[in-house]
Amino acid sequence: MKELTIKEKKVKKDKVSTTFASNMKLPIHKWFRYTAGFSAEWVKSVLDKYPNAKSILDPFVGSGTVILESQLNGRMSYGVEAHRLIYKVAEAKLLWDVNIESFVESSNKLIELAENIKLKRKAYPKLLERIYSKETIKDLFKLKAAWQKLNIDDDHKKLLWFIITSILRVSSSAGTAQWQYVLPGKTKSKVLLPFTAFNKKLEAMIEDMEVLQNENVERGNATLIKGDARTLIGIPNDSIDLVITSPPYANNYDYADATRIELSFWHEIDNWGELQSLIRPDIIRACTQHVAHIKNEIEELFSADSLLPIRDELREQFDLLAKIRLTKGGKKNYHLMALAYFKDLADTFVALRRVCKKDAVICFVIGDSAPYGIYLPVDKWLGELAIGAGFSEYKFEKTRDRNIKWKNRKHRVPLKEGRLWIK
Repeated sequence: MKELTIKEKKVKKDKVSTTFASNMKLPIHKWFRYTAGFSAEWVKSVLDKYPNAKSILDPFVGSGTVILESQLNGRMSYGVEAHRLIYKVAEAKLLWDVNIESFVESSNKLIELAENIKLKRKAYPKLLERIYSKETIKDLFKLKAAWQKLNIDDDHKKLLWFIITSILRVSSSAGTAQWQYVLPGKTKSKVLLPFTAFNKKLEAMIEDMEVLQNENVERGNATLIKGDARTLIGIPNDSIDLVITSPPYANNYDYADATRIELSFWHEIDNWGELQSLIRPDIIRACTQHVAHIKNEIEELFSADSLLPIRDELREQFDLLAKIRLTKGGKKNYHLMALAYFKDLADTFVALRRVCKKDAVICFVIGDSAPYGIYLPVDKWLGELAIGAGFSEYKFEKTRDRNIKWKNRKHRVPLKEGRLWIK
């Protein structure tokens, strides 16, 4: 087993790999604010660093930053996304090269139909009734009904689905910033009416399409797969030169609940409980809401060969978390979350070893965690799991400190974020 010297560099202004903010100035990338993502400019810098890497993979593709940037830089790429709604977001962004004139015609048909449609339904999902005015929710469902009836090009329909999805939060006065839990008790002052928001979004998207379509660039082929990073089914063996990704952090963030507005609107779920049965099974178990049901699987998970490199260390922290949770009011199952999380990532590295070429390079943007003040050395453990899966080397490059601005944080354990490089 070989471990490279770990150099933790605190780069004062180098936050591009750990924030999505800069993407909001870039064509196509800015269509959907995905705060769990990272900088497209940083992705390009990695692609430039490895000019001979012809096949790129992002196993946690999210809203598509890596495969879109790979496409714009003439590389072949694969993206895998398990979350059914976010998969559709990435899918729509890759359709930026549709015929603009015909897409505008399809958009006009949708608006005309929506303005004149008569809704039959009188009751709406309770969550949506709490965060929209009566007129707003009626207009949103007019757009939805028109979209469902419209017989148009399939790519146009995906783009129009995306527009309607992207305006759901800006049309609500509730605390509903993109990619945040819905907060019906909080309000915001700036709200757009649905038809206004739709037209504004359409205009912005068309402007970006025109910019990129007018550029004479070699476009790479991007393949998006609705699938699981833990298996990477659909990715050929020994086919990948470079992996650029950011897995969910082990920090109790519920990626399913964060999209409850959109899932409810499109009738993907009927209630909060269906998040557990329909959405969470497909995604990495990175929060306590995912793991209550695995209490009878503890020893089976610990016995997995893929966890062997960190089994003893993980067991020690697992036992500490199991003990300390009993002293806390919420009694959150952080111990179960930690076990499931590292088992999922261990399986991911096994899958990555199958699809990666012998000289492939992997870069994970990651952050460590300290639930209930019990430190989980994510960078070290993921590196060791990669070695156990058959990779040869790893190093961690720190980019910033985490959780330093929150005065009410529950622990004082220093946390960091950075890039885990694996060969």
